[in-house]
Amino acid sequence: MHPTSKRIAIIGGGPAGAFAAAELARGGLDVLVFDEKLAWEKPCGGGITPKAITRWPFLRDALADRNWITHCEITAPSGRKVNFALDSQIAIFSRLALNGLMLEKARNAGVQVLQERIVNIGGAPGNWSLSSSSSRYEADFVVLAAGARNPFRGQFSHPGGPENFTVAVGYYVPGTDRTVQIKFLPGLHGYIWVFPRADHFSVGICGRMQGKNTADLRRILEEQMPELGLALDGAQFYAHIIPALTRESLRAIQPAGDGWAMVGDAAGLVDAITGEGLFYALRSAEIFAQTMLKGPPGSYAELLRTEILPELELAAAIADRFYSGNWMGGAVIERMVSLTERSASFRELMRDLFAGTQEYSNLKQRVRRILPRIAAETLASAIWRTKRELGRAAA
Repeated sequence: MHPTSKRIAIIGGGPAGAFAAAELARGGLDVLVFDEKLAWEKPCGGGITPKAITRWPFLRDALADRNWITHCEITAPSGRKVNFALDSQIAIFSRLALNGLMLEKARNAGVQVLQERIVNIGGAPGNWSLSSSSSRYEADFVVLAAGARNPFRGQFSHPGGPENFTVAVGYYVPGTDRTVQIKFLPGLHGYIWVFPRADHFSVGICGRMQGKNTADLRRILEEQMPELGLALDGAQFYAHIIPALTRESLRAIQPAGDGWAMVGDAAGLVDAITGEGLFYALRSAEIFAQTMLKGPPGSYAELLRTEILPELELAAAIADRFYSGNWMGGAVIERMVSLTERSASFRELMRDLFAGTQEYSNLKQRVRRILPRIAAETLASAIWRTKRELGRAAA
């Protein structure tokens, strides 16, 4: 990758592609963004963590519709629930609003945004030829930012098998709220989410592509919606594929090569446990732009391996244990919900996880450090509950 490249073609106008385009154009490069839909609704939660908002304040300050979340409710497979307040609010955008915001930022920086679908990429590094159904373009450098279903991923890098993806299905349901709901189900390597946007809910379920198909997940979600307080009246169905790369795939990933690079979901930069990808989409776009403008050749891939990939590899390594393993004498998720309910110290840990400020790399050390406080708070909570129940029985 050379800063002297004159024209950059970015395939995909989502947050990663549009943000990379804006940063490159601000640095003086000639940038084209191709997206057949431009700003469009995408089946995902659309949550922006406080960590992301702190890093990119325009996400907080921009005049765009969003909903500020104050509480989170988690339901374990057993049905046990906990509801807790967040220290820092999560901003939930519809993807229509977020994509529109990012594309406008790109246009204001001088990016040429074209509503076209690229159907073929030919040529060679430094002399790429891109074809749509009606036009042909030339570029020195190509960036793939068209998500998990990117048709060109296999042309530049190994596309990966079904073990590297999860299926997500859901509905857009009228209404809104200030509480995010996360519900885990027995035997599901995934979860149900209810993300309240400004004027509707994004309600969905995700599961491993190797485990459940779209029809299975849709049926499960529809069965669960009444318990979530939601109905299908006026709802709009969606389905999508989300990257969830294995640890081995992340270690073997090729995010860039001679004359090309991948950012965001196209590169598989998604947390295998939570499905969070927006922070990694924006950060990978930022790193790419910085290295294109002033970094040495190849430094984009090196920086990803230093800053982003280790965290995602840890998530991939512990995903199976999180969903089906045991901890402290019980299932991990059941213990997580129980401790969140009974321990103030553990609730603080959960708040930091939702804020994006608690990383997997030092999670184990933090839990070990606060474990005595967790045990004391859990014991005190159990004693208080016992006294309360005895008082009720006596009455």
